[in-house]
Amino acid sequence: MSLSVNRTNAGNPKGGNMPVSIHSDRRSMSPARTRLRQAQVAARTRGFTLIELMITVAVIAILAAIAVPSYYQYTLRSNRSAAESFMQEVAGAQERYMVDSRQFAGNLSTLGYSVPNTVGPNYTVVMVATAASASGGTPPDYTITATPKNSQVRDTGCATLTLKGDGSKIASTGATNCWK
Repeated sequence: MSLSVNRTNAGNPKGGNMPVSIHSDRRSMSPARTRLRQAQVAARTRGFTLIELMITVAVIAILAAIAVPSYYQYTLRSNRSAAESFMQEVAGAQERYMVDSRQFAGNLSTLGYSVPNTVGPNYTVVMVATAASASGGTPPDYTITATPKNSQVRDTGCATLTLKGDGSKIASTGATNCWK
């Protein structure tokens, strides 16, 4: 509530009384109230409250709980894909070797292959070739097997991958969605 006092304005050409407010703006507040208000504003802008900090930590924890397992699944699929690609590349080399030599190669080094750095830390890749029987009853064949190791053993959905000479692709768990 503002108080007004009637004064006579001598400088007013029309003369008369004109109301004048005593408290016309904030600048007229007492210095103690001004300092108190400034202290309250400074206290609010100084830092975070414990509640604000706990809410932030909770949000980060929820996001991490969602993102970390998703990331692990992504890396498992990526490692499996690298092993599958290598196995298919070796199968193609086996077929070319068969055309040239009339038999399958017994190991990767015969084909001139070694397990690449993208596959070696996660899988043990072994190739086994079987020769044709002497009576001609069974044709020559090969099997390429990738067995998970290290952190890839967490891939319990597919586990060991097998690629046979007839083109069949098998996961040791029997899952059908392991091969791309």
